[in-house]
Amino acid sequence: MDRTALFTTRSAERALVYDPPPTDPLHVGAVRVLEANWTGTSTVPSRGLYPHQWSWDSAFIAIGLRHLSPLRAQTELETLLAAQWDDGRIPHIVFNPSVPLDAYFPSPDFWRSSTAGRAAGAPRTVQTSGIVQPPVHALAVWLVHRADPGLSHARGFLARMYPRLAAWHRYLLHRRDLGGAGLASVVHPWEQGMDNSPCWDAPLARVTPAPARSFRRADLDHGAAEDRPTDLDYGRYVRLAADYRDAEYRDGGGEFAVEDPAFNALLIASEHALAAIAHELGATGTARHARAERLTRVLRERLWDQAAGVFRCRDVRGGGLVPERSVSGLVPLLLPGLPRETVAALVDTAYGPHFGLGSGTRLPPSYDLLGEAFDPHRYWRGPAWFNTAWLLERGLRTHGELARADALREAFLDVAGTSGYAEYVDPFTGEACGATGFGWTAALTLDLLHTRPDDGVSRTAGQHTFETTSGQGNEGGDGE
Repeated sequence: MDRTALFTTRSAERALVYDPPPTDPLHVGAVRVLEANWTGTSTVPSRGLYPHQWSWDSAFIAIGLRHLSPLRAQTELETLLAAQWDDGRIPHIVFNPSVPLDAYFPSPDFWRSSTAGRAAGAPRTVQTSGIVQPPVHALAVWLVHRADPGLSHARGFLARMYPRLAAWHRYLLHRRDLGGAGLASVVHPWEQGMDNSPCWDAPLARVTPAPARSFRRADLDHGAAEDRPTDLDYGRYVRLAADYRDAEYRDGGGEFAVEDPAFNALLIASEHALAAIAHELGATGTARHARAERLTRVLRERLWDQAAGVFRCRDVRGGGLVPERSVSGLVPLLLPGLPRETVAALVDTAYGPHFGLGSGTRLPPSYDLLGEAFDPHRYWRGPAWFNTAWLLERGLRTHGELARADALREAFLDVAGTSGYAEYVDPFTGEACGATGFGWTAALTLDLLHTRPDDGVSRTAGQHTFETTSGQGNEGGDGE
């Protein structure tokens, strides 16, 4: 039996939530993508464009892999967290030493993690970047554990992951509270994951770009220039990263600091998941649930724009909300603790003229359809991405919008298959953009295929995701 067939065949040793037919073309195609992108210890997003391990990609990939091989999903996360720095940060790239330096930029010799990151406790035996990505990891660890609790307990998976995840959240909640209100700030657009969003245009305008001759853009070897960030924007990205590196990755001194709604919503969701992990390990989880609820209130106080019906980014250095609507501002729909009126406003915005769900667009665009910077093909300035569609599907289901969640699920699966599991797509037509055979697209396709539409997240408390355990007494050591 070949390796793909091994993963498309039902295992008698584990009970899945829902098994689609193993011959289903969508299922088989997604498995083939993940098998082709597997390195032996982790999964690359794309063999050509992204030949290393990316942080939030691996979290989403593990969520899909848990349906095929819980052991491989655990290994994916263990490999990533083995590269964690002593200060708690999980780097956004873990570099594969067998990949040539010129295959991707910025490469390990740019980041110099083992030397420039020494004071922050960068690992000595593996090269990484020095910035981070959205904290989906505790949520991924919890869902992977739930796929096969027996295997997880036998391997001590949660017990080994919990202290690393707690340190990661501590880093974000303390070292990255640059606005002083409790939310985490990103110090580079790449950290938020939506690299080229128009939300960054105003904060980036303060940054003097690195000269174009000082770097070579490997991304243009794999994608059309009109679909990628401009040279001017890329020069600013390089300048910010170089300045952060030259400051030995100390937080707080850079020109760019932004409180982003999606980044913080994922931190809150993972804090709920970390509470569930703590409870599974014998503590109550109430302190972490309380922290998640407090952060949800702060998120709304700091970033909610009632008039626009969307969460906005806050430019910490510029002192105000960024006047752009992006899909990031819809992602907090994932959170179970949002007030009912906020949920209603977010749904109205998602299905209104700015994002067009249910009418003009097949999947949620990454940026406001009516915004001046909207471009249906340019990286994060309009195209639809599958991970944000998955998060919104989950958010709709959390809050009882089941018909809309079902429709988004069906659109996701259709577009994923017809686009060849593309990196991102035209939000109107579903036309593939960027790389095909993309890791998280395939993985999240599997997650939706293996989860019945009526069997997902609780419409009241999100208990299937977060396993709410509050109100069970005093803490048992699950704090920081």
